[in-house]
Amino acid sequence: MSIKKYIPNFVTLLNLFCGSIAVLFAVNNDFVATALFVFLGIFFDFFDGLLARKLNVQSELGVQLDSLADMITSGLVPGIVMFKLISISIDAPEVALKQGWSSDFQFSTVYIAPLALIGLCITLASAYRLAKFNIDEDQQSYFKGLPTPANTLLIISLPLIMEFQNNEIFNSLILNQWFLIGLTVVSCYLLNSNIKLFALKYKNFSFSDNKFRYTLIVLSMLLLILFHFIAIPLIIILYIVLSVIKNATTK
Repeated sequence: MSIKKYIPNFVTLLNLFCGSIAVLFAVNNDFVATALFVFLGIFFDFFDGLLARKLNVQSELGVQLDSLADMITSGLVPGIVMFKLISISIDAPEVALKQGWSSDFQFSTVYIAPLALIGLCITLASAYRLAKFNIDEDQQSYFKGLPTPANTLLIISLPLIMEFQNNEIFNSLILNQWFLIGLTVVSCYLLNSNIKLFALKYKNFSFSDNKFRYTLIVLSMLLLILFHFIAIPLIIILYIVLSVIKNATTK
């Protein structure tokens, strides 16, 4: 039995492994380490499908495993990060929840700011989006709605902007609870919208067939050089705008 058919699934499991570690760091408010392992997970997520196609070992198992891994790295993690950010932004006292089943077993005290639970809607919307993707046979050359990895990059960029660019205006905006709640709503909508977004898959490398992809890549590099982590939300907006233009000009 050829070992090559297991290689893409192993890479997918590396994505899941990185996402699981990212969860641990996110729960402990270490957003830089969270971002590092999210980036690694998304890197592996990109290459597992590529390897499967190159090795000609695509399988239904691989498709399902990929979605399960994405659910952690690009579903659970951004939800936790948003939950944490909203919690930080809220000045109101947290609600302490404690419950015991018996004298021998008790839950430890958990502190939750109820409003911050809205952030976990990103996890729910991501699960719904991944489930729809698995049964939608049309999404081969394009995505319907924002892909979960792109959405995760959007959310994870917020603490990175605060950590590394430390701009008072951006910090006050990012730690505004209504901005975060509004962004959560927008994120959930984009994940499950019917907006067609082009995929970064190349059937050939001609400019005429890939002009929007090349434009996105070049402008993204320029934005990253000029604005660093602030560029990530701008790139997501650029991706959506270019996709809308592509849809309007190719009908």
